[in-house]
Amino acid sequence: MPATPAKLPEHQIVYQRLREMILCGELEPGQAVTIQGLIGTLGAGMTPVREAIRRLTSEGALEFQGNRRVSVPVLTLPQLDELAFARLALEPQLAFWGAEKVSPEQIARLTEIDNEVNRAIARGDVKAYLTKNHQFHAELYAASGATIMISIADTLWLRMGPSLRVMCGRFGTSNLPDMHEDALSALRDGDAARVRDAIHADIAQGFDQIRASLSS
Repeated sequence: MPATPAKLPEHQIVYQRLREMILCGELEPGQAVTIQGLIGTLGAGMTPVREAIRRLTSEGALEFQGNRRVSVPVLTLPQLDELAFARLALEPQLAFWGAEKVSPEQIARLTEIDNEVNRAIARGDVKAYLTKNHQFHAELYAASGATIMISIADTLWLRMGPSLRVMCGRFGTSNLPDMHEDALSALRDGDAARVRDAIHADIAQGFDQIRASLSS
């Protein structure tokens, strides 16, 4: 009989749920929320919510506002440039390594995820787009096995998720950057360098749109 998967402790579940809320832009930059309000939203106790907030604050995804309130930091243009530099340095290389190791089954999975990205764009579903777009990148990078760099990339995504949501809210989903098909074509051809270049272009286009959104 197969072993039953171990149940995650409550504090880890709460952390992951709050992290996903931030990553998908459900908390807007600068929007202050009370700890009590998060307890109600997450349906969790005070202790696991406080622990999740502590962890996410240490990762730079939340900041304390006083009076038991926290908020997602508002990115400045110089901070956005730092994030762009870091992501463009790390993620294309992760994509390259992932492309060298990815299996046909993983390529099929990535193709289905990209189909979900396209469906989200077509129906204007910002949350689904952000969720599936992140999933596409995360699964491609996971194939690399480079756990240290993947952890860093995850933190960088967390810092910019809310700003992506703001950009989508201002410009809609019709012109969102998506070089995934180019990356998938290169994956099928076994061309890791083309995969790297497609992911680089995908990220760069996204930052150009966020800069335009913040500037406006």
